[in-house]
Amino acid sequence: MTDEQLKIIDSAKAFVKALFENEFSGHDCFHTLRVLAAAEKLAHEEGADVFTVSLAALLHDVDDRKLSPETYRNKERAAGFMQIEGVDRATADNVIAIIDEVSFKGSDSVIPASIEGKCVQDADRLDALGAIGIARTFAYGGSRGRKLYDPAIPPKVGMTGEQYYKSESTSLNHFYEKLFLLSSMMNTESAKKLAREREGFMKAFVAEFLAEWEGRN
Repeated sequence: MTDEQLKIIDSAKAFVKALFENEFSGHDCFHTLRVLAAAEKLAHEEGADVFTVSLAALLHDVDDRKLSPETYRNKERAAGFMQIEGVDRATADNVIAIIDEVSFKGSDSVIPASIEGKCVQDADRLDALGAIGIARTFAYGGSRGRKLYDPAIPPKVGMTGEQYYKSESTSLNHFYEKLFLLSSMMNTESAKKLAREREGFMKAFVAEFLAEWEGRN
């Protein structure tokens, strides 16, 4: 990256740190920085444009529908930041397109059109898996007043994006409704391998959770 691009990345880091300072749903600035690190690693492996990947990774949650529904449609925070920082129009358009494609939307989820988008999407999804993925699941559920688990509420697999967004399920159901689907949705080989490893850890956790819940352990 050029010196100017590095300055923009530093500004983006400061921007998300300030924005997510009081965010406790698992979408804090540390989540963003983990996505950044993973996305940059994938970008180098895949020959993607590192600046575009880095900027999209840093801005991928600033207009997230769950966190900022009022700016979600037009990606106002991301677009405004890039305009202030003087990001060229082509790069800004690519970043907005990546942000729009990255989220899990149930059966409406899309494969990003660019290799840069694929790197960011994989990085974001990897952070939903493994030990951190488990912690984030229950942090998000708690922030939304969701039950840990209720045997009377079965998981709903195959929801559309709108159904998924409006669903009021339990935290444990989230493993079946999203997390256990992610390894097969990865784009890059590196992400697929790591996703399978982290999924195995999560499946062992869910099995232990249910054994303890049902008094079998």
